[in-house]
Amino acid sequence: MKTIQSKTIVFITGCFVSYIGWATWKNYFESKGYTVHTPPWPYKEAAPSVLRSRHPDPGIASLSLKKLVDHHADFISNLPEKPIIIGHSFGGLITQLLVQRGLASAAVAYHSVAPQGVLSFKWSFIKSVTPALGLFTSRKTTYLMSFKHWQYTFTNGMPLPVQQETYNQLVVPESKTVSWDGLSRDAHVDFKRPHAPLLFVSGSEDHIMPASLNYDNYKKYKNEDSVTDYKEFQGRNHLAMAQIDWKEDADYIISWLNRH
Repeated sequence: MKTIQSKTIVFITGCFVSYIGWATWKNYFESKGYTVHTPPWPYKEAAPSVLRSRHPDPGIASLSLKKLVDHHADFISNLPEKPIIIGHSFGGLITQLLVQRGLASAAVAYHSVAPQGVLSFKWSFIKSVTPALGLFTSRKTTYLMSFKHWQYTFTNGMPLPVQQETYNQLVVPESKTVSWDGLSRDAHVDFKRPHAPLLFVSGSEDHIMPASLNYDNYKKYKNEDSVTDYKEFQGRNHLAMAQIDWKEDADYIISWLNRH
């Protein structure tokens, strides 16, 4: 029997980027009959160029993981049905925490940040995440990713014009506290707890959230009565939803939802 009855999707954005990065996916999933929401993070409703002009932004700097999870939980509680939640990067971690609260009918952790205690020691991971922590700087100021770091961390393998275009379109200042909270108790997941169907999707060329880290995250889930699946796509970097073959990822997710 099919258990996922919901036709409502909530896309959850990750760190460093604007929620408008989901626009193409929103349109595509709506064309498949879903009602789609892409709620912005608090203080990030404005256009990326406006947000960059405000850097350092005290509002964004005040964000924490708990505030973000509560913010999305409040949004979901006002929907007419329990949604499918799809989160990218740090949004994937938020997704896992919302699943743990029982707020999803199904969920997809897309190139996800892993919960507390699940780490990678790959050099690409360490190189990618360290600047965002703002070591030896105040957490009262925001972090703004440089174009050079964007090229390495999000858009490796893409043509230079695409890297520049996506940087201008998407990159926003970020809270250093949020990044640190990914290592804290607030990012704890009880892997033994029953949960809604949960799919992990990773990419072979992702520097900041390597496929091996996503696989380790997936393998931590231990409840035998709950559906937990994993899929790795070849050639995908961290901005996989904007790569030329993004529709293959989206169609796989839709097919997975239709099977459960």
